[in-house]
Amino acid sequence: MPGARFTFQNDMAIQQLAPAIRPIAAQTAPALELAALTVRYNSGAALENISCTIQRGEQVAVVGPNGAGKSTLFKVIAGLHAPQHGQLRFPDPACAAPGAVAYIPQRSQVDWRFPVSVFDVVMMGRTGRVGLFRRPSCHDREQVLAALDRVQMSKFSQRQISELSGGQQQRVFIARALAQEATLLLMDEPLTGLDMRSQDGIFAILDSLRAQHVTVLTALHDLQLAARHFDRVMLLNQRLIGFGTPDEVFTPTQLMSAYGGHLHLALTDTGVLTVADTCCGHDEVAVNA
Repeated sequence: MPGARFTFQNDMAIQQLAPAIRPIAAQTAPALELAALTVRYNSGAALENISCTIQRGEQVAVVGPNGAGKSTLFKVIAGLHAPQHGQLRFPDPACAAPGAVAYIPQRSQVDWRFPVSVFDVVMMGRTGRVGLFRRPSCHDREQVLAALDRVQMSKFSQRQISELSGGQQQRVFIARALAQEATLLLMDEPLTGLDMRSQDGIFAILDSLRAQHVTVLTALHDLQLAARHFDRVMLLNQRLIGFGTPDEVFTPTQLMSAYGGHLHLALTDTGVLTVADTCCGHDEVAVNA
């Protein structure tokens, strides 16, 4: 029936969020270990007792309602925030090296008015290796050009970053991470405001990073994309509610625990199952029924 609500006891509705996914490649060492990680602000807990292990080379979607702690988690991993309790470890030396972690913030947090070219933005990824007061070498320039080529942005190298589309801007920030030679990539809501073609382009780039065993954590609101494109899912709401493959995480009990009564499943006239988070900003995702 059009507009009918599915209850959380309707497993068929939940199963629409968990299509078959690619297997996780076995790795010799974890990239990241979190043990009882806790972050508190004056207003209360942002993250509470988070423990999990991320394998090197896997791609993980971090999902949950607004205010769940996704951005805070990324800032802690990137070294921008210090936890009050718990530990964060990089067992793999490749992830513990200087510059190994690249953080791509939400586009709304970037001042796009700053007059800088695409080439210069990507060159910023080399700062940790070049140093603040040294001129980039020919090798540094080659690394920047190679990174731009990887994300198909070479012809825009002299364009001002503010002149690019949202999808192009995200490609540039991924290129900066590649030029940085990062082995752990943190992407905070990279698909917000992008059309389907731009989203597909970002996922194609992320898929290409698998061969290099680059570990990717991506914060998303779209549960369908999380199930379709990622090896595992981390379901957060200040605490870790679920961590595993989409079919393990997207269960009625765990979704209810994360979103409470604010997550609704509805069948539209076109036969599309809509998952709506009405708690924080009316975020919606569409799932083919």
